Amino acid sequence: MLIVAGALAVAVACGYLWLARPRAEPDRAPPAVPSAAVALVSSAPSSPAGLLVHVLGKVRRPGLVTLTAGARVADAIRAAGGTRPGATTGALNLARPVVDGEQIPVGVPGASPPPPVSGPAPPGAAPSGAPVDLNTATSDDLQRLPGVGPVLAARILAYRTEHGSFRSVDQLQEVSGIGPRRFADLKPQVRA
Repeated sequence: MLIVAGALAVAVACGYLWLARPRAEPDRAPPAVPSAAVALVSSAPSSPAGLLVHVLGKVRRPGLVTLTAGARVADAIRAAGGTRPGATTGALNLARPVVDGEQIPVGVPGASPPPPVSGPAPPGAAPSGAPVDLNTATSDDLQRLPGVGPVLAARILAYRTEHGSFRSVDQLQEVSGIGPRRFADLKPQVRA
């Protein structure tokens, strides 16, 4: 009887995986925006004239995309293959210019879009004394924090990539290498 139940469970699991597999569907492009600003990413970092942004969430090809200067959020979504079927861009401002190093969460519950950039400050950096935004900070921004070097900054970015945007500063404690003492030092200097 157990063998039959086990075989049935395996068959149900296989059927579910078969139905949940990704399928090729006709392209659905985001709203029409000049596409001259879009170029798919290569494994090389962005050029001085280009912008490198991370598009994640409900897009066809999440990951890094390279855009030309002046590109908009809609261009980044298009470079990531457009939204998945049934996905919406939610509160994202598709007309907002993108900033080098930013992360654009598409259709991710609880992810708030970054505020408009008003000046030459880097995406995660804030005016002196203001906290660093964990959801838009680059590796360089994170390395300006006390006790954060290249390895820990990479772990924070990897956590953000794997789990999506930080919903609270307390999630920083889930990053490998951030214990209670380091968290106490970082907490007043970051925001989610």
